[in-house]
Amino acid sequence: MSHNQANLHYLELLDVGRQIESGALSSADVTQAQLDRIAKMDGRLGSYVTVMAEQALADAHRADTDLSQGRKRGPLHGVPIAVKDLCWTQGVPTAAGMTLYQDFVPAEDGTVVRKLREAGAVILGKLKMTEGAYADHHPSISPPLNPWNALHWSGASSSGSGVATAAGLCYGSIGTDTGGSIRFPSAANGLTGIKPTWGRVSRYGAFELASTLDHIGPMARSAADAAALLAVIAGEDRLDPTASLRPVPDYVGGMQRGLRGLRIGVDPRWNSEGVDAPTSETLASAMAVIKSLGGDFRELRFPDPAQMITDWFPLCGIEAAVVHEGTYPSRKEAYGPGLAGLLDLGRAQSGIDYQKIILRRLKFAGHLRALFEDIDLLLIPTTGVASPTVAQMATLGEDADLISAVLRYTCPFDMSGSPTITLPAGFTEAGTPIALQFVSRHFEEDLLVRAGWDFQQATDWHKRHPEL
Repeated sequence: MSHNQANLHYLELLDVGRQIESGALSSADVTQAQLDRIAKMDGRLGSYVTVMAEQALADAHRADTDLSQGRKRGPLHGVPIAVKDLCWTQGVPTAAGMTLYQDFVPAEDGTVVRKLREAGAVILGKLKMTEGAYADHHPSISPPLNPWNALHWSGASSSGSGVATAAGLCYGSIGTDTGGSIRFPSAANGLTGIKPTWGRVSRYGAFELASTLDHIGPMARSAADAAALLAVIAGEDRLDPTASLRPVPDYVGGMQRGLRGLRIGVDPRWNSEGVDAPTSETLASAMAVIKSLGGDFRELRFPDPAQMITDWFPLCGIEAAVVHEGTYPSRKEAYGPGLAGLLDLGRAQSGIDYQKIILRRLKFAGHLRALFEDIDLLLIPTTGVASPTVAQMATLGEDADLISAVLRYTCPFDMSGSPTITLPAGFTEAGTPIALQFVSRHFEEDLLVRAGWDFQQATDWHKRHPEL
């Protein structure tokens, strides 16, 4: 290792990529350093399900060879990253957090994994997740620990992605978001996460929870890193006819335009009702920063999302019941109570119930579209409760207020398919991260990246790391 690489593991993805490209670092050395750190740290943190050490090193050597022969694949070339264990990886078990699929070995890469490989990224392994990407880990699997404080929640389904990226066990990761699972672990672990527009990223070769609610996106240390990952995984895919055919913008190239002049909507009532003090204070100080950067704030009234939060559960249940039709309820004994409960809820809905949900969802999405006629971005908390503890989250089922506080700023935007970026913006007294969120019109992830990049030029929340 060259000059001071003591904190090599906490460098940003784009920085590592530049150093590999310039020859200051080799992909093989960086990959080995990451594998050593995983071996040393992850026994305690539990973020990986499978470490692909042999394949990662072989890919890293190939990346170095390509560079030495003048073949450059872009900013991710040679950089070690990791993917959530619902992304198919050829020849490597992909269990989606389910004991039922622990022996499933895909014969091909899912589209996101294939695109990452084509971009020269080195895949270190598969990251732990909740059962079937729903709320809880399978009872036989211990959840990953939050590296900032093990007593605090590490986020829902993409918890492994959040923990590994925050703890310096990969330079970026892939998460998925059906009700908040890119945003929860990004918020909980102090990361920048982008939930793209539904259809912006192909879902081919990614295990489904609920097809019209599932979004695949990047989790990283900065808006710039997340933008570089999104640029690679976004775009059309003949294997997924629901993937958008729109061209993918140069997110990284455009981000330095910043947020000056962008119209930013806030609903003071919705942003504060049932929101705890640390979250409110974090949002207020972030607004001052955004104003100083030239953001043009507009007050508005957000369409009441309460019904969307209520409807999300049966809708998710119906769509998940379709996914699991072949194994549920016929193999019910292999399911944990959380996922089984969701499937039972879905199977109990009538066609009439379902149609009412569809119509309410379309109406909400229409109200939201109208809102964006007058603004470019919406600024909101990521969750109403800052960094909940594991013990608090264990009572979620019995506590309607907590469910609302956790889901109110996430699942409405899965229902509408809107893109959002989650950014670290402060810390609790317990020393755990607090986040905020920007939302934009469909397919305007470039504005999210611009706003996130500008905010991170003016703040250093994203540069702080857990002491492990």
